[in-house]
Amino acid sequence: MLGRQGIRVLLCLVLRKKQVLSKKGNIMDFIHTSGVLTIQHLQNNYREYDSFLSFMSRVGDPRNIFSVYFPLWFHLSHNVGTKMIWVAVVGDWFNLIFKWILHGQRPYWWVHETHLFQNCSKPHLDQFHITCETGPGSPSGHAMGSSCVWYVMVTSTLNFARSSCASSAWSSQRFYLLRSILWMAFWFVQINVCISRVFIATHFPHQVLLGLLIGMLVAEAFDHIPWIYNATLKLYLQVNGFLLSFAVFFYLLLKLLDFDPLWSVTKAKSWCVNPDWIHLDTTPFAGLWRNLGALFGLGLALNSEMFIQSCKGKNSCKSIFKLMCMTANLTFLQLYDLIKMPTQSEFLFYILCFCKSASVPFGVIAVIPYCVHVLIRDDGRKLR
Repeated sequence: MLGRQGIRVLLCLVLRKKQVLSKKGNIMDFIHTSGVLTIQHLQNNYREYDSFLSFMSRVGDPRNIFSVYFPLWFHLSHNVGTKMIWVAVVGDWFNLIFKWILHGQRPYWWVHETHLFQNCSKPHLDQFHITCETGPGSPSGHAMGSSCVWYVMVTSTLNFARSSCASSAWSSQRFYLLRSILWMAFWFVQINVCISRVFIATHFPHQVLLGLLIGMLVAEAFDHIPWIYNATLKLYLQVNGFLLSFAVFFYLLLKLLDFDPLWSVTKAKSWCVNPDWIHLDTTPFAGLWRNLGALFGLGLALNSEMFIQSCKGKNSCKSIFKLMCMTANLTFLQLYDLIKMPTQSEFLFYILCFCKSASVPFGVIAVIPYCVHVLIRDDGRKLR
């Protein structure tokens, strides 16, 4: 049920139908209004699930790719872990460019600024501590990041299972069963991540659907780019330079066209009900520097001597080595995440974002595995 307020809004829009249809941009007005009604329906009728939906929103946070999914998968398969970082970084870069192009509104500020409700009661949308994202709304970064990384995990698992099936360790029936289960899990996670972003009023439904689609397309595209697995540090630097220079060039171009690319930050500060909910790390440039740092750290680690000695050495095939690396990495990253960076200076904050993000893959791939390698080697010598 829409509830009384939703019905009043709907009736008001029906009465003003001719006026709305006569205006330029009426299609987006209709989409936004329908999205607001959807958000109201979710908030009014599924309030008891707010804890679960908030959790799913955190599951879809692109930062989990670096702190949870990547450290687990890299020591199961170096190629999958490497592809995961590339997909996350390039996907989030595309997300930034699309946000600047599409100029997407967010529900929690749109309801206060639209003129569609001048003669009607303005719809009320509840805000939560994770509502006040400061970037443009379309496409959804959470939906895009979640779909791309889960797409990589599902397709990679199926590729491993297909190889096992070819060696007759798996029957074709078991493979089809596994494929069905994995894709059901994929869609369960993606649907709930999308619903959660709509529920907290940080995205309209069409924005999460667009993010979901683009994320899958980016992940699929990297299945056909094999050179990322053997890229040199020079190539990583060149890609980083291109991503940064293109983003800065596009930003300056928009400024020259008298359009402020950071317009959404002002709106977020104006309409967020709690100023403490606005965080500098949700701004467009914070995400850019975070991703550039992660890609640089990946290239530095994969081309380091520590990685060659540990993850390419004789201990790399041992289950105890992989298990110790995954455990140590997850423990280290959870503690590392507790370190908060100063936000008094935006420039300093962006530099620290870059350095902190670069240190994550470098620690996961090079430093911690090398320490585990030395520990195992020393224990082996003592046993002799």
